[in-house]
Amino acid sequence: MADTLTVNPLTAGLERLPVHPTTLVIFGATGDLARRKLLPALYNLAHEGALPERFHLVGSSRSEMADEEFRARAADAVRAFSRRPPDEAVLEALLASSCYVSGSFDDPTVYERLEAVLTAHDEEAGEPLDRCFYLSTAPSFFPVIVRELGARGLDTHAGTGGLEGAQARVVVEKPFGSNLHEARELNAQVLDVFREGQVFRIDHYLGKETVQNVLAFRFANAMFEPLWNRNYIDHVQITAAEDIGIGSRAGYYDASGALRDLIQNHMLQLLTLLCMEPPVSFSADEVRDEKVKVLRAIRPPAAGDAVRAQYTAGTTSGEAVPAYRDEEGVPDDSTTETYAALRLEVDNWRWAGVPIALRTGKRLARKVTEIAVTLKPVPHQAFGMDGAVGPQPNQLVLTVQPNEGVTLKFGAKIPGVGGPNSRMRVRPVNMEFLYGTAFLSQSPEAYERLILDAMRGDATLFTRNDEVEAQWAICEPVLNAWAAERGGPATYPAGSQGPAEAEALLEGGWRAI
Repeated sequence: MADTLTVNPLTAGLERLPVHPTTLVIFGATGDLARRKLLPALYNLAHEGALPERFHLVGSSRSEMADEEFRARAADAVRAFSRRPPDEAVLEALLASSCYVSGSFDDPTVYERLEAVLTAHDEEAGEPLDRCFYLSTAPSFFPVIVRELGARGLDTHAGTGGLEGAQARVVVEKPFGSNLHEARELNAQVLDVFREGQVFRIDHYLGKETVQNVLAFRFANAMFEPLWNRNYIDHVQITAAEDIGIGSRAGYYDASGALRDLIQNHMLQLLTLLCMEPPVSFSADEVRDEKVKVLRAIRPPAAGDAVRAQYTAGTTSGEAVPAYRDEEGVPDDSTTETYAALRLEVDNWRWAGVPIALRTGKRLARKVTEIAVTLKPVPHQAFGMDGAVGPQPNQLVLTVQPNEGVTLKFGAKIPGVGGPNSRMRVRPVNMEFLYGTAFLSQSPEAYERLILDAMRGDATLFTRNDEVEAQWAICEPVLNAWAAERGGPATYPAGSQGPAEAEALLEGGWRAI
């Protein structure tokens, strides 16, 4: 009996697979992404004992600084942005062996010095360490860094002193191209140096717990999968709304817009997980094969199935905010969309005829990312409506942020005996599951899972080259149509639900943000 109590049943399944000893190189280590996300993620992995015993961090950027200064800056970033207050002993141990290689990313001598650092770590360990190169830079540097890594032979251990038995991998941040042609060109440049199995195209949404839980809800629960088809589902809404503006990102955002920024990558990935067929196994390629099938079954939306809009001045959280064109760094005549909505259909046996509506926007009523699956109504309304809302369609809502969890809406009888002629009255009620109250530990940041998976070589939560190109094939016709339009985008007041024009995309209207 004593032996059966030594394992806490609530921690079952939370064990981590081991990671091979690794040297992680972050290009762009002094940038905003590294400071706010990557370095804090590494600390939290170290705090939980998830990093390998032999782990080395190498930062690289154009700024000149000594190793000690890099360590101090990295420690400050962790203290400022970690999801938990750092343990100074853990932080010191994490950064003790870290070092910094400065220089321009197109300078071959940077990679000579980097090779020397990597070789020294291997020799110190007495074995070859895995090498993971993280490209946290402007997209224009992606092909440059990859080319230089290949020229120096750092894409494989075979060219670095003959060390064998370890892996070299590259993690590429988004955006992966700004159109289909650029995506194909970048894929060709990366795959000219690295094999596909070495390339990890990151989409941080796939690292979120609720996003991964889509697969668990579908394929680990018999109650949902039989209903997951056109016979029972009326429509799907996927929303990624933000209540903030563009901040200091005007240079990037005005050249990108809402469709490229979120729908082309994050939101289409959510759609694939929602609509994919059960894979033969949950290996990386089996899962991604099924996701690609979904993308290829989506026809690009017609002109009337896409809406773009731009926010005007309004009020958010009781504060007056300017119009998009009045934001710092935005041209006065900008036609960049800050809101985009699409109505798509997956043209296959399971989903034919089911509208799947995607919307994203800046300066909306509140911040929320969710997937709402609405089932068809019951075929016969047998209940009375006296003073009651009456039966409503069942709805499953998976909230990705800010409060990760799942809500199931179903009908329940209103309590009370009523009068002699009263009929049973029904109204919707919610059954909720929240990560924060259901599990022992705080939900990890997406980058923690993704960095660990990249070092482990598990590409399940990363996009493959054909996925990226299939996503662009859906969005590019819309972008081309908008570029050819004479008029600009529609408008909506900051702090609102979005443009009125989007209501026509979905019969019955959108869920309130």
